[in-house]
Amino acid sequence: MFVVNVEAAVYKDDQWLIIERSLKEDHAGGLLAFVGGKVDPAGESVNNLEASVKRELFEEVGATVKGELQYVRSTMFTLEDGREVIDLVFLCELDDCTPFVKSPDEVESLHWLSEEEILNHPKTPIWLTESIKEAETLRKQKQAIPAAQ
Repeated sequence: MFVVNVEAAVYKDDQWLIIERSLKEDHAGGLLAFVGGKVDPAGESVNNLEASVKRELFEEVGATVKGELQYVRSTMFTLEDGREVIDLVFLCELDDCTPFVKSPDEVESLHWLSEEEILNHPKTPIWLTESIKEAETLRKQKQAIPAAQ
């Protein structure tokens, strides 16, 4: 059985919402990450991944999503305890709200950072580097579409 995890690649004004994970976290404590977490079992349901992204954003940083989420990428990895994880990243924008550290057990701090700041930060793990590059490419494509119409 896999653990399914979702992440929110949130952008605003060419910056990304990035958290520093709490040192209390078993996995990747103290590292930078997108907001995210495990998908809760929901029986027979529709759009459970998207609902989980929205739930995690609200629980961790008190934020709500504007519009549709867009799939960025998926990866698989194995935790230290041997459990296998499927991780899915979704591109999204926030409603008019100001994120804050709502869950200090999960989030040490939050920051709005540019792609370059994230890529050059000493606490950026390789999986965030790869995700931010793909999310940035998708974001730029998304911005170019209205201009082309």
